[in-house]
Amino acid sequence: MWILENAFLIPLIPAVSFLVILLFGRSVIGAERVHRVGITAVGIVWILSMIAAASWVTKVEDSTSSTSDDGEHALIVANEGLSASGSTVVDGDLHLTAEDGHGADDGHTYATGPNPVITEVDGWWSSGLESFAVGTLVDGQTVLLLVVVTSISLLVHIYSSEYVKGDRRFVHYYAFLSLFTASMLFFVMAQNLVQMIVGWELVGVCSFALIGHWWEERPNTDAALKAFLTNRVGDIGLLVGVIILFGTFDTFSIDGINTKIGEASQEAAATGMPNEHHFALLMASIALMAAVCSKSGQFPLHTWLPDAMAGPTPVSALIHAATMVVAGVFMIGRLYPVFFEGFSIGTSSINLMAFIGGFTALVGAGLAFAQWDIKKVLAYSTVSQLGYMVMALGVGAWTAAMFHLFTHAFFKACLFLGAGSVSHAAHHTFDMREMGGLRKYMPHTYKTFVIATLALAGIFPFAGFWSKDEILLGAFAGQQNAYPIMLAFGGIVALLTAAYMTRVIWYTFWGEYRGHGHPHESPKVMTVPLWILAVMAVVAGAFNLPTPVLELFGLERFAHLVQTYAEPTHYLNAIGLSHPDPSLWLALVGLALALGGIAITFLYFWRNAGPHGLTERNRYAKAGYTFLEQKYYLDHLYTDIVVGSIKAPIARAANWVNNNVIDKVVNTAGEGARDSGRWVYRWIDQGTIDNTVNALGSGADAGGQGLRVMQTGKVQNYGSLLFGTAAVVAIVFVIVL
Repeated sequence: MWILENAFLIPLIPAVSFLVILLFGRSVIGAERVHRVGITAVGIVWILSMIAAASWVTKVEDSTSSTSDDGEHALIVANEGLSASGSTVVDGDLHLTAEDGHGADDGHTYATGPNPVITEVDGWWSSGLESFAVGTLVDGQTVLLLVVVTSISLLVHIYSSEYVKGDRRFVHYYAFLSLFTASMLFFVMAQNLVQMIVGWELVGVCSFALIGHWWEERPNTDAALKAFLTNRVGDIGLLVGVIILFGTFDTFSIDGINTKIGEASQEAAATGMPNEHHFALLMASIALMAAVCSKSGQFPLHTWLPDAMAGPTPVSALIHAATMVVAGVFMIGRLYPVFFEGFSIGTSSINLMAFIGGFTALVGAGLAFAQWDIKKVLAYSTVSQLGYMVMALGVGAWTAAMFHLFTHAFFKACLFLGAGSVSHAAHHTFDMREMGGLRKYMPHTYKTFVIATLALAGIFPFAGFWSKDEILLGAFAGQQNAYPIMLAFGGIVALLTAAYMTRVIWYTFWGEYRGHGHPHESPKVMTVPLWILAVMAVVAGAFNLPTPVLELFGLERFAHLVQTYAEPTHYLNAIGLSHPDPSLWLALVGLALALGGIAITFLYFWRNAGPHGLTERNRYAKAGYTFLEQKYYLDHLYTDIVVGSIKAPIARAANWVNNNVIDKVVNTAGEGARDSGRWVYRWIDQGTIDNTVNALGSGADAGGQGLRVMQTGKVQNYGSLLFGTAAVVAIVFVIVL
């Protein structure tokens, strides 16, 4: 259990790697060897994350098999003031918190499951009389993300050693790759909302640096700035939401907020009265959804995500699979009682979160059809799949959302790295019109790409099938009421996803090669990570298979692993979250829709069936395609209308102020200084000072000339002068006296 109590080591190691690479990468380590430092650091962190996962599984199993002893626990306190699982250290004193389902020291008892392992050290910072702590919160959700982040990051680090080899900023790239990993790990184990904000912003900074890695080219800097500024819009919502939560519950502690909401929920259920915090939670949920929309690419703030493909492809894989964009989904899951109560998820049939998620899934899937850049197709696919996750959380399917986040990470990383492999072999182009026929030249990339595509499309028995099925099930019968609109959105997206990914495979790997040069398979350092991810895309679904399926293979013990070990039951049971029973017919409907999407696209491309040339013959079809091609004109709306309407008047006003106010003041001051200088020069310098000096000089000269005639050298003359002077003095004395 030591790693659960010392989880701070996990983000600390890649953070140290960042500093070592950045400070000593060129001078000591050598630019061509810095990747070894990054890979080693992330490899160690991956091992620690696996140990943490095993420790958490053991903790859960112990909590379900052992009996309560009235809250008496063995506590081990670390030397630095960090406490053992189930305890906290505040002001140097040890305090007992809820542990193994026994409840906190306030007497509150939860139904099942262990409480998170919380370490807390007071004195991080203070404001007035308030002192705020720093620490870690480790539970099943944290452990799930630790495994995802470190696994994907390790493979990306290894893959990048070849893909970015020889890059002019190789050291910079690996330094920020390490910091990116550290930031996300810090975020997922944040003990309080302030730490969560720090991690949230750090992943944003890292994404900005890596998206703009090749900043010499204007599109790359524009993409980095677009991502940065769009996320700043959502961050306003994050700060407002955190302020509301702190004002309502008088704490930044995530565990404290969730616990208080659970207690209020149980009290409301017992008394039949509304939750006393409902309005505040509603306002906080709406504000936090703005943050989710920007960070996780939800409509209408999704426009930055496709442009973020300007960065190196391994960075795209890391952003889309395990770090930046999943932060919003994780934040919803971490603060789920806030959203569950705020949006009344358990008692409604539609809410803001569910609608935004479902609509985003539909919007992203539609846009993927009109893209020729293979990375942008995958980017819009990520937008769509993130919408799936947000929709799942909106309908009360917490486990389904986290399960889909888990499976999606592996097959989406495989797809992005596969796109990078294709580009690496096809002379660094991502345009599918310059590819074709690559299955003959790149068999490993082709096979892994197809496997990941089938997983993304939700084809049985690949991982995506099981997680997508749980999301549809949640929309159909998740809580007290079904979400029919969300179910319809989910079904349409299932069909569209299979269709646009089949289109990608056709243009990239089938037909004749349309590019330049001679394509070839990528080296093993790139294809081995692809195969590892492809295998995970097949088997990751086994982590949450329905019990009847596992019974066929004698694996009942592994049924619903995500629900059993990752779900924070100490919070979710308190708010009354329920789980629907598996539905075979709904799973078959979802599978049929996915197969239908593949079949339609297959007939269209391979068999040349269907309405070819429709966009040239039918003006409505052409208008619809143009609408998709222009990305619903959202970029035009934001850039030309919203920003333009603000920027142009402000620019004109600023120019007028510059010309008529600032310039006039500066010019007037300059002219006044010039005239003053001229007056001083003419009348003071020339007229007074110079004339006085010249007059004195002239007087001295005249006096000298007058005295000069008396310097004759004759004694009699000097005697006469002396006598005359004495006579004059005598006369003066006679007159005076």
